[in-house]
Amino acid sequence: MEDILNTAKAWLSSPFDKKTRDEVQELITSNTEELKDRFYKNMEFGTGGMRGIMGAGTNRINKYTLGKSTQGLSNYLKQTYKNEAIKVVIAYDCRHNSDTLAKTVAEVFSANGIHVYLFSELRTTPELSFAVRHLKCHAGIVLTASHNPPEYNGYKVYWTDGGQIVPPQDTAIVAEINSLAFEDINFEAKPELIQLIDKEVDEAFISESVAKGSFNAKGKDDFSIVFTSLHGTSITAIPEVLKRAGYKNVTIIEEQAKPDGNFPTVVSPNPEEPEALSMAIKKAEELGADMVVGTDPDSDRLGIAVRNLEGQMEILNGNQAMVLMTNFLLEKQKQKGFKGNEFTASTIVSTPMMEAMSQAYGVEYKTALTGFKWIGKMIKDFPNQHFIGGGEESFGYMVGDFVRDKDAVTSTLLACEIAADAKAKGSSFYEDLIDCYVAYGFYKEKLISLTKKGMDGAAEIKQMMIDFKENPVVAIDGSKVIIVDDYNTSTSKNIKTGVVTAIDIPTSNVLIYTTEDGTRMAARPSGTEPKIKFYFSINTSLDSAKNFKKVNAALEAKIERILSELKLS
Repeated sequence: MEDILNTAKAWLSSPFDKKTRDEVQELITSNTEELKDRFYKNMEFGTGGMRGIMGAGTNRINKYTLGKSTQGLSNYLKQTYKNEAIKVVIAYDCRHNSDTLAKTVAEVFSANGIHVYLFSELRTTPELSFAVRHLKCHAGIVLTASHNPPEYNGYKVYWTDGGQIVPPQDTAIVAEINSLAFEDINFEAKPELIQLIDKEVDEAFISESVAKGSFNAKGKDDFSIVFTSLHGTSITAIPEVLKRAGYKNVTIIEEQAKPDGNFPTVVSPNPEEPEALSMAIKKAEELGADMVVGTDPDSDRLGIAVRNLEGQMEILNGNQAMVLMTNFLLEKQKQKGFKGNEFTASTIVSTPMMEAMSQAYGVEYKTALTGFKWIGKMIKDFPNQHFIGGGEESFGYMVGDFVRDKDAVTSTLLACEIAADAKAKGSSFYEDLIDCYVAYGFYKEKLISLTKKGMDGAAEIKQMMIDFKENPVVAIDGSKVIIVDDYNTSTSKNIKTGVVTAIDIPTSNVLIYTTEDGTRMAARPSGTEPKIKFYFSINTSLDSAKNFKKVNAALEAKIERILSELKLS
């Protein structure tokens, strides 16, 4: 506790402003537990950059922690691009303080002689990724905490290719940041180096999104969509994209259309949570709409609800949406003709059905660690290959490579194209998904997240991962574990033979168990939230769409047995 107190006391003098000093002094005087949580560590970069609760402290998002990161990034850019006029672009979302923090970040860059393009108002994360290459920038920043609660904010860094930073840039940037003191931050802005941007980049992004997400689907006049931006940024792009693509029957949930960092109409602005789409689904039932689409605050994730076999609105999980979108893109590419250099991609905790489907088309499938930055890195690492599309279980998808991060704007249009086309042919989005299960195998997934907040929670999560490693699972629902993949050591062990092989993927704190019957369980701490996550995937064959309900019920029962067995239900 003495070290924590000494760290906090350093914030009671220059370079920290009076408001910050007063906030820290109040904590020292009257709130020891809160003081510990704010100062027990430094804010770190995770799978999605830097994300955390706002407030004073080393373990909080504030002008000083972001200023230090920006100073370090400025130093690294100047070391890397010597004798070049360096340019960066900055966007921000609807969260509290996002606009002022974005302005602070812009000022620090400008103080270091770097030209800044700053969006004049909130914009989506996919537009920021697009803008990096469109404006020929060396880097990009978006101020967002994605779908986290209102008290959070964050800072995501993009590199010259439009993708998030990856090795070796990320470790080098972090090292530069860690070498600095808060006194090293240059806050002396040069306003002449900050240029506001908006409509020109908007037009370029929207035009490209329509071009990449449109497939001349029939039946648009007879297709009805309910859309909600969940108080976030997608209201600036998705309605216009759908309009330009020819969709006229689009109902926007007005109560959730105004950007608002309090997210007043939802418990969580996360389309992974069924409650977040409840208002839109209710409206869809009233209107008899065909599809509901909802996006998270920075518009990189999308939730989809469609009518099931009983005609009721059902929310699809990220794996289901990803499978159908990828299958559609593969079929369209097949019609144009494969050149042999195409590939799809997903992550190690997403459905194995992606690989089975890609193999059925004779297309290479690449797998990556959790986080879209790794899929973006694939595109950069294999410039002679054509990325068709891919995603991850956490409701993210990317169509082609004009955006190098998950993109709910273009993916929303793609989902509508698939559904409208299916309806025009006498089928539906849901029935097309069942057809995929018949063709490639019926894969069913389940995610369980356990929240463990604060310093004690972080220690508990760490211990849980140690326990899984030291006392590995030996069977799941009566099926013996035959493979243990430990991404922390980059090793895959065959339990039957004892043979250990290397995994050619960067290290990450993930354990995956695979059983004899193809059941798979993965455990990993979240890189952006105080959670430990457990991912389950089971599969069987489906001989006919007519047997879907029966087989689906059997798989549901199997998942419930597994959760009960592992005491996670």
